[in-house]
Amino acid sequence: MVAYGAEQRVRLPALRAAWLTQTFLHWPYPAEAVQALLPEPLVVDEYEGAAWVGLTPFVMADVRPPGVPAGLPGLPTFPETNLRTYVRHPDGRDGLWFLSLEVACPLMLAARGVGVPYHPGSLDVTERGETVAYSGRRWTGRASYRLVVRPGGPVRRPTERDVWLTSRWRAYTRRLGLLWETPVEHEPWPLADAGIEVLEETLTASAGLPAPSGEPVVHFSEGVRHVRLGAPRPLPRAAAA
Repeated sequence: MVAYGAEQRVRLPALRAAWLTQTFLHWPYPAEAVQALLPEPLVVDEYEGAAWVGLTPFVMADVRPPGVPAGLPGLPTFPETNLRTYVRHPDGRDGLWFLSLEVACPLMLAARGVGVPYHPGSLDVTERGETVAYSGRRWTGRASYRLVVRPGGPVRRPTERDVWLTSRWRAYTRRLGLLWETPVEHEPWPLADAGIEVLEETLTASAGLPAPSGEPVVHFSEGVRHVRLGAPRPLPRAAAA
């Protein structure tokens, strides 16, 4: 079972941040459709007999390297949107695999050095009364999305599926023939129900996936404010092959 709280302490973070105003959309997919997009030795993680792909727009705030006090300014607040799936390493540990990341801050493109698939674009997050609107368009290509959600009441007792879809404590990337692992630590997500009012997206098609079938599972979160990202580390070839 995926852990509700962080599986490890990140004692020496490479980056601190807050992830705010986050929506999680999740669609089930045939495992073979997702596995075709993964590098060896990662295997798709399944729940209820399906792979799951998540579209997760949010706001990055208080981004700062270690040693910069919270009272000093870090990077400007900016939107980001991830298209992700869930994987397992041969050692049994679960994590994220990013199919794409849309970002409005070009400085984040430095993470491409360890294989993070960032795409610069024009992104926006706007709270309008009782709804939250997200939109984005890549600077190159045609990938874009538009999403409007209406957050509902808090999820007092997250179900096993709620936790499985939202709680992951490491991300895998691949670069220069090596698999890299980035640990993450933060408080558990405070989840709420949400309804979709508008959904248009071409990110799944751009990633090489068939069109999602059916309505997604939706969660909303005000966010987590104490995110600690560890330094990416390459896994030994014996562990990555």
